[in-house]
Amino acid sequence: MALVTLRVLDGADRGRVFANVPTPITVGREEGNVVQLNDERVSRYHLKIQEDQNKVVLTDLESTNGTKVNGESVQLWILRPGDIIVIGRTVLLFGSDEEIAARLARLRGADLSAGVPLEVDEIDPLAATAALQAEFFRGDEPVAESTLHTLLPPELPRGLSPGQLAQLAELLQYLHLRLRQLILSVRIPPRTDQVVLQQRQWQNLLDLQNRLANYIREVGEPDD
Repeated sequence: MALVTLRVLDGADRGRVFANVPTPITVGREEGNVVQLNDERVSRYHLKIQEDQNKVVLTDLESTNGTKVNGESVQLWILRPGDIIVIGRTVLLFGSDEEIAARLARLRGADLSAGVPLEVDEIDPLAATAALQAEFFRGDEPVAESTLHTLLPPELPRGLSPGQLAQLAELLQYLHLRLRQLILSVRIPPRTDQVVLQQRQWQNLLDLQNRLANYIREVGEPDD
């Protein structure tokens, strides 16, 4: 059973802190939620946070207006200290001061070059990003937030059955082969730092992104 801390940075409940709440918890506007919010754009039961295999997992409960973590719309997400959750008009910060500071200290020594910066700048900077820097990292360098909100290459899931591992390997192999075809089709004109991709291959790249988007949705909504 994990203990989680949620701080409301913006919205009708701004300033409230739900500290060391044992999982699993639900967040929504209805009575009966562990974290009840006074936000008409939040669903009655909006999301659930639970522990699974030593990870804290957020699941959107088919909410009307969806859930964003660090600027990205998600159905499932592994939460880490410093993540910013947006539901309705409410902005939540996940993790205690100590947890966020400890994670930031670990990341400062990590190689972030292979990571993907997440679009946290879509969130109201007065409500969330400034609060994150000013309140939690007093006097710290301004790169603290961009460090926290870089998605690093994830680890492979553990404990899968042989059949599930085979399915995962097949999926990764498919993506690898499609990407290899696209990379080999690229043309590099002489005396330039640009690369040229044919229109047909550009359409293939868009198709690959669409397939990935569908895979992500199917994983987040397995019963659909």
